[in-house]
Amino acid sequence: MKIIRSLDEISRPFNNTVATVGNFDGVHLGHRAIFRNLVKRARHEDGVSVVCTFDPHPLKFLAPDRAPRLINTRAEKERLIAASQIDILLQIPFDHDLAALPPATFVDEILLGKLGVQHLIVGYDYAFGKGRTGNVAFLRAQGIEKGFGVDVFGPVQCRGNVLSSTLVRQNVLRGDVEGAKHLLGRHFNLEGRVVHGDQRGKSMGFATANIETDKELLPLSGVYAGRIRHNSAEHNVVINIGHKPTFGENSLTIEVHILDFKGDLYGENMRVYFVKRLRDEKKFSDVDELIQAIRTDIERARTILRTCEIVEYSEYLGA
Repeated sequence: MKIIRSLDEISRPFNNTVATVGNFDGVHLGHRAIFRNLVKRARHEDGVSVVCTFDPHPLKFLAPDRAPRLINTRAEKERLIAASQIDILLQIPFDHDLAALPPATFVDEILLGKLGVQHLIVGYDYAFGKGRTGNVAFLRAQGIEKGFGVDVFGPVQCRGNVLSSTLVRQNVLRGDVEGAKHLLGRHFNLEGRVVHGDQRGKSMGFATANIETDKELLPLSGVYAGRIRHNSAEHNVVINIGHKPTFGENSLTIEVHILDFKGDLYGENMRVYFVKRLRDEKKFSDVDELIQAIRTDIERARTILRTCEIVEYSEYLGA
């Protein structure tokens, strides 16, 4: 997949472009369905499949106080879209000029002038342009007038709910990582670097790797069964996200206790997959009570992970 980060990089329109436009935060199963149809149509017409999105997320620019926590980092989003076998990802920088662009100008200058769109596929609730005044009806009218096709992709249902990035976020924020998996089509995960911690876990007999991550969206504080991938190795883990209330600390930390592992991972990168929430974060009366709870967490995690297979982008997004 070719990634284009500026409209200035496009010197002439592509051939037989089939495109979709949106934020695609999460790259969830609804987005996957759009991408699958996009690729199928582009191949049928011997054309180019283009995903057009924006960076930063428009709300990050227009209303930072109301902007959502992004489900994926930029790198994760790129990798997930590439896994759908998209030809070109266009990440348009979102700024004041783009925010003020009338919908008709967006169609003329970007969709037609830059991309050469022959066919457009959008979600049923897509809106764009100055004041989000461009909508599906407007695009259909523009298509008839200017000679490009428009397909509108209806809502995708998942367990009785309309699938959306907002719904994914709600699941993750309440710690329902199993529910999030059904919406994403993969285990919710994050990438991070192992940094030095306070060594308290090691002193209790449960050495932990402290994870530093750029991920904005984190599951609700608590204890989770999960798995890590480091290089080509995979290990079962117990994950703790929280503030260590037993020790009166306030800063949020992500710690993973790697089962049956000995080694030095400081400075290494790893990906952490969340499989199941085990319990809430709790303030224990003393260290001995905490140690017993950790032992119970580990045994529960072993049982859960014994038959678990991690699902990630390469295993579900292929067209």
